[in-house]
Order: sequence, then structure tokens, then C-alpha cells
Amino acid sequence: MILPPGKKIYFSSDNHLGAPTREASLPREKRFVQWLDIAQKDAAAIFLLGDLFDFWFEYKTVVPKGFVRVLGKLAEITDQGIPVYFFVGNHDLWMRDYFETELNIPIYREPEAFTFNNKKFLIGHGDGKGPGDKGYKRMKKVFVHPLSKWLYRWVHPDWGVRLAQHLSVKNKLISGEEDQQFLGEEKEWLAQYAKRKLETQHYDYFVFGHRHLPLEIKLTEGSMYYNLGDWITHFTYGVFDGTNFQLKTFTL
Repeated sequence: MILPPGKKIYFSSDNHLGAPTREASLPREKRFVQWLDIAQKDAAAIFLLGDLFDFWFEYKTVVPKGFVRVLGKLAEITDQGIPVYFFVGNHDLWMRDYFETELNIPIYREPEAFTFNNKKFLIGHGDGKGPGDKGYKRMKKVFVHPLSKWLYRWVHPDWGVRLAQHLSVKNKLISGEEDQQFLGEEKEWLAQYAKRKLETQHYDYFVFGHRHLPLEIKLTEGSMYYNLGDWITHFTYGVFDGTNFQLKTFTL
């Protein structure tokens, strides 16, 4: 894709709407919608890199209650012809086709390569990538197995959503959360994942979420790794103007 003059590409991740309660996350949802209002004015595309919700499970005819402000805004944006891309995170990994059929938003379950203005991006949520985190990697295999999802659909939504929200908040193993402190580039496992990818394919930018920590790491002379942070404590996002990528903080 070649960006039209004056257009930009926006990136966001880890809103965790619904956590710790819907009431507590409502101001964050409104703030995020304000950001979407601004991005909508000059966006060539918007990338949402997962964990938009703290829990999301799609039954055949039921989706979790709430989040109408952000869902309505996303529908408005795609109706205007602005593409939105969604990467499934570890808190919304049970997403099916609701975003695709209702909002015209394609979903991705693994990192995907995109090229903008001849700059190559590898984009994804980031959970379960790189060395370590073996406990979560084992749990994820169980959760994404078709049998697990089929069995869970037999749980009444009132009970299923409540149980999942409890586990999402209380159990870090299931959440796949890491210590939200930067302990050095050599211990930043997504940066290590990016370096391994560079051994076989060049990318100008690696853009991920999941860590809840805004990060900018130079991998080589021509390659950068960025983590987008979150919309809980940092309110950070990424923007590519056709030439440069920047991490920014959204202030009201």
C-alpha cells in the first residue's frame, strides 16, 4: 500500500475493556473512542493489536454485553471505507466471525506482514512468541483447541462470562501476563523473537502489543521493534506517517 498524501496508519493495543469492571472501564472506553474520532480524520488504516476486551467469547447467537460505544465507532469507521484490522489477543482469542460479519473487520490469529510505502512491517499481538512463557504456551494450546471451545459453548453465557472474567483478572497464567517492567533488551522476549525473524527475512518495523509497556528497541541499522503499551496506564499508540513510525501518548 502506498499512503495517499497526508494519510497515516494508526496502531493500538491492550484496552482490556470490562476490567476490572464495566463501570471502571467505561471512562477508558470513552477516551479510546475520542482517539478513534481523531484518527478517523486522516487514517489510511487502523490496526488493533488485540485484547480490546478483557474477555470476549462468541457463542453462535450471543456475544458479551456492552462496549457499544467502541463497536459503534468501529462500524462507522469501516462504513466510511477506512480499513480496520484486528489481531486476536490472549484475552479475546475466542473470537469467531462477529467482527468480520458485523463490522467488516478482518481478524488475524498470527503475526502478519504488511508493506506500506515500501516499508515492511510484521504486526501481531505477541502472546506466546519468543523464548520462555512455556506455561502460557501450553495453556493456549488447550484454549484454542476446537473441543475446548465446543465444550465451553455449552456453559450458559451468564455463567461462562462470569467465570472467564474471574479467571482473566485473577489468574496470570491463563492471562499470559508478564512482569510489566523493562529488564533489558536481552530479556525482552518479543525483541528476541524479532531478531530471530530477521535471520530469514528483513522487516523495517516489528509492532506488537501484549506487554503493556511502551518500548522502542533498535534491532539493526534498518530494523526497529516497537511495543504499543496499553490503554490502562499509558494510553499510548503508534502512528506511521509514510516515512517514520512514532509512539505517542493520547491526552484529552
